[in-house]
Amino acid sequence: MSPDRIRSISVVIPVFQEEANLAALSERLWPVLETLALDVEVIFVDDGSTDGSFAVLREIADTRTGVRVFSFRRNAGQTAAMQAGIDAARHEVIVPMDADLQNDPEDIPRLLDKLNQGWDVVSGWRKQRLDAPVRRNFLSRLASRLISKVTGVVLHDYGCSLKAYRSAVVKGVRLYGEMHRFLPLYAAMQGAKVTEIAVRHHPRSAGQSKYGIDRVIKVSLDLLVVLFLERYLTRPVYVFGTVGLFGLGLSILSFIFMMILKFGFGTNFSRTPLPELTTLFAGLGVQSLLLGVISELLMRTYFESQGRRPYEVRETMSSAIRLVQRDGPARPDSTL
Repeated sequence: MSPDRIRSISVVIPVFQEEANLAALSERLWPVLETLALDVEVIFVDDGSTDGSFAVLREIADTRTGVRVFSFRRNAGQTAAMQAGIDAARHEVIVPMDADLQNDPEDIPRLLDKLNQGWDVVSGWRKQRLDAPVRRNFLSRLASRLISKVTGVVLHDYGCSLKAYRSAVVKGVRLYGEMHRFLPLYAAMQGAKVTEIAVRHHPRSAGQSKYGIDRVIKVSLDLLVVLFLERYLTRPVYVFGTVGLFGLGLSILSFIFMMILKFGFGTNFSRTPLPELTTLFAGLGVQSLLLGVISELLMRTYFESQGRRPYEVRETMSSAIRLVQRDGPARPDSTL
């Protein structure tokens, strides 16, 4: 069955210190949106800018249709701005993009065409990226390869902001830290079909880049969290329990070796570190097992308090054939 055609989109644009780029972005974006013949809203999220970004956004809202502007009291980061835009989005497809003119609005129709082919997420791939070769390009490609390798969701460019999501696969996601780049992975965890297409990339012509090498450390730590959530969110005791049993096993081996040295070779305990190691490994094992039990309780409390379930239903259907009893009236339609 072919997917329903897209009828409406929400473009989400986080903004931080982009006063010099916003007017030009508006001039490029709206001609593209007007050709789509869709219901469109554009959500700007001003992430606590201290330049004139908010004044320019107010002017855009006064002169353009379908504009919504949210302004943070202080800078909270791109992930928080992206989360605010996703929360505010009211249409069936969400298209995030940067405000620095490096993403090309003319790629938006191509993303939507790919969604119309049955995909849930279409990620942009800056195949010809025009940034600093080492500080930006190399590190970004290295990070994308690492994420693809350890998660199994293979994308060439996790860092590209220009993507298209069916809102159903990202509306329930909560983003923290620098985790906006992992949105395709979160969607895949919900059973979404993810693909990518090459998009254009332009060099920054005004303003300053907000990215630095420190992002590599943040992304690496966030990746550990995402991996844990992907694989063990509903069964954290598997992680902590494995560590606990391993610790107890080492403690038992250390104790046995200590007994062999004591009674087989007459070695005094005080001359070896084995008593301390036995105690250390036993403590590690017990604490890890208890932490696993506590994590299980927290996980169950989380799902039940949020009214969530550990599964996601893509769609439902009912049989069109009515079952008939031999000696009685027709039974109601059965649900598959």
